[in-house]
Amino acid sequence: MATARITTASRNRTFLKVSIALQAVSLFYQAVTAGLLLSTSYGELLHGVGARVMYAATLLYLIAAILAWRPGGGSPRPVLYASGFLVLASAQVVLGIAHEPALHVPLGVLMLGLNVLALGQVLTTRLSERPGRRS
Repeated sequence: MATARITTASRNRTFLKVSIALQAVSLFYQAVTAGLLLSTSYGELLHGVGARVMYAATLLYLIAAILAWRPGGGSPRPVLYASGFLVLASAQVVLGIAHEPALHVPLGVLMLGLNVLALGQVLTTRLSERPGRRS
């Protein structure tokens, strides 16, 4: 029974790492397509598609955080981070649709920076720690 719980916790932790990495890639893609938006005719299409992928990656991150927390017995902190990212992503979508680059661009930079911090935190956490235990 304990082995199954550890395996599930490890699997959920891996899912959390992959979802944060996917979100990081989608945010970096958004930064690249923001530059294309300014210089090419197809940049708006790529940035729009990337926005949908980024939002889906953020939802996936939230799901992964919930799975790592509840069934896995981990810390609720990633759920708070993922919820915050969902709020920021929603604000990004609204600001992008409203064509408010003065707020949209800095918020995108903030999101990319926060995502890199979250990814670094998850990747540097030792797997040998027991789920739900603080160090």
